Amino acid sequence: METRTTRLGLWVWAILVFLWLWIPLAIMGVYAFNSSNIQSWPIPGFTTKWFSEAWNDQEVRDALWLSLRAGLLATVVALILGSLASFGLARTKFFGRDSVSFLFVLPIALPGIITGLSLNSFFVIWGVSFTLWTIVIGHATFCVVIVYNNVLARLRRTSGSFFEASADLGATGFQTFGYVTLPVIRTALVAGGLLAFALSWDEIVVTYFTAGAQNTLPLLLFGFIRQGQNLPIVNAIALVVILVSLIPVALAQRLTNDPGAGRG
Repeated sequence: METRTTRLGLWVWAILVFLWLWIPLAIMGVYAFNSSNIQSWPIPGFTTKWFSEAWNDQEVRDALWLSLRAGLLATVVALILGSLASFGLARTKFFGRDSVSFLFVLPIALPGIITGLSLNSFFVIWGVSFTLWTIVIGHATFCVVIVYNNVLARLRRTSGSFFEASADLGATGFQTFGYVTLPVIRTALVAGGLLAFALSWDEIVVTYFTAGAQNTLPLLLFGFIRQGQNLPIVNAIALVVILVSLIPVALAQRLTNDPGAGRG
């Protein structure tokens, strides 16, 4: 059994890790309301003008729209491909199945710069122009993994007798999918889709190599910081990006922790 000292030590350690993760983000959030365009501490006052200036900047709005489109399309692609892959590997047994599963998961384990460079070389060699779809392809390489893992884990926790009973009762494959499979995996699909969108929304490394001259919101922020320009606007936009990212992550965590999710 854990002693009181051990529990106290674990609590202290957890609090220190929490502060280490969140204090820099909190400071940046405070700077987003800084009334001065010079980042100094303590800040001289509070204002919300930087949010309106960011919204009225056409470059920022274009980057926001591109990020939203890329995230949504990458999520759709990930839901389709990730689900199909998980169905194939969960329902069948064949030699090398574990190796195939490993290859599906590998892209998210690789450094983003490796994936980005590989895709960039592929597009250049084949003369593919950098457009929204090259960004979507880049993001889908790791978004597929999120959906695949979520759906596969749900299918493995679900008894195969459900699907066998459906077939014994004369249901077609489509009927089984609609009445049995989909209710079982729906929360896993939603959670996987939300996490995939969150990853795509703030992705920068792979995007840098697949966007060409286009700017998603993270790329635009990166450019502002490199040039030392519009730092108050950068803080305001970054705070919005963090808040938007928290929503799908929180929803996905709630769905995956739902005790009734596995019952369909």
